[in-house]
Amino acid sequence: MSGQVLTDTHCVQQGTFYLEIWGCQMNVYDGARLADLLRACGYAQVSSPNLADVVVLVTCAVREKAENKVFNQIAAWRHRQELKQGGLLALGGCVGAELAAQALAHPAGIDIVFGPSTAHRLPELIRRCKETGAGVAEVVADSLEKFTALPAPQVEGVSSFVTIMEGCSNLCSYCIVPYTRGEECSRSVEGILSECRHDLESGALELHLLGQNVNSYRGVYADGTPCDFPTLLYEVAALPGLRRLRFTTSNPMDFSDELVEAFSELTVLADSVHIPVQSGSDRILKLMNRRYSAASYRELINKLRKARPGIRISSDFIVGFPGESEEDFKATLSLAQETGFDQSFSFIYSKRPGTPAAELEDNVPLQVKRERLYLLQETLELSAAALSQALVGSIQRVLVEGPSRRDSGELKGRTSQNRIAVFKGPASLIGQECTLKITRSVVHTLRGELCEV
Repeated sequence: MSGQVLTDTHCVQQGTFYLEIWGCQMNVYDGARLADLLRACGYAQVSSPNLADVVVLVTCAVREKAENKVFNQIAAWRHRQELKQGGLLALGGCVGAELAAQALAHPAGIDIVFGPSTAHRLPELIRRCKETGAGVAEVVADSLEKFTALPAPQVEGVSSFVTIMEGCSNLCSYCIVPYTRGEECSRSVEGILSECRHDLESGALELHLLGQNVNSYRGVYADGTPCDFPTLLYEVAALPGLRRLRFTTSNPMDFSDELVEAFSELTVLADSVHIPVQSGSDRILKLMNRRYSAASYRELINKLRKARPGIRISSDFIVGFPGESEEDFKATLSLAQETGFDQSFSFIYSKRPGTPAAELEDNVPLQVKRERLYLLQETLELSAAALSQALVGSIQRVLVEGPSRRDSGELKGRTSQNRIAVFKGPASLIGQECTLKITRSVVHTLRGELCEV
């Protein structure tokens, strides 16, 4: 199926759509591409669900709380009568793939269900639903089909996301992603570079490569020659117009020495990288099926800091995994204290149906989980605050994203360390790169003054 066929054959009807997205950056990418597709098919995007002929929800199933938010939002809209009479409700993303046809029987009143691999079929699903008056669910397709079926992305702003692979084959015992997005499947090198070139030519200065386990990328060139992730980074880094390159999310076990070396050779790589550790206890890591140790994780961080002095490391943590003892948690807290992480994410373990961890006895009391989470988050916050303060007085290159949220008379830009910096400057700088002297650190935001260079 091609994007041209979709546009010419099934998308002649006009209508309006409202889009809401939950979850990871891959969902953000999928949601943005869905908006591109619907607009290409003659739908106009609206800012409120009560104006929409089709309400599209791109969802997250990584934690139960995230999944519940979606259904709570639908219930709230229906209670307040904020959905258009006769409008359709389309549920996609990982929750769509997880529940599949079951979602059509959900009390939320869902009309269309699609998954990450079938997002490009949404216009066809809308057509079928309208013609038959019956709910329709389609969540299974070739993982890479959508990349050739979708129209060229519409680039907005200074940064652009590019998904380079779909799925995950790691089978971490707590994670539902392999069951909702399928096994790892990498896009071709030329397909990725073509999208990157398009985004840069459309005004992007920063590219953010995405994958559930991005550094396990194994693509091929047009002649069939294999390409690993470090090699892909060099290919993307050579594209004209690129000012900064990031990637998310990486697994410690696939963070090769060649990838570490790229940080010493490619100055375009950002001074920050996200490497989820989840736990500092080897016993818990084994139960999680995370195939590395706390010691090997520490060694990796040391290698990275040697290759790129000043690099900022952020991470993910799960607290209260089934069977987590006080000693296990202390090992996690110790790792956090020793490593000095930048802005990181930490959550209480969430039981996900169908995962191996769901069969384990969850014998950690909720109150204990909450106390541990508080201690860990306090440690992480102190570390991130200290790293922000260390930037005061430094000179930073920032990519200017737009007006400040709190003061439209100021601008905001992002540093290489992934910090937002607010400063006074002309609106003509939006979408450009400029130099700031950092004058102050306030919570997670920096303040700066424009420099003459």
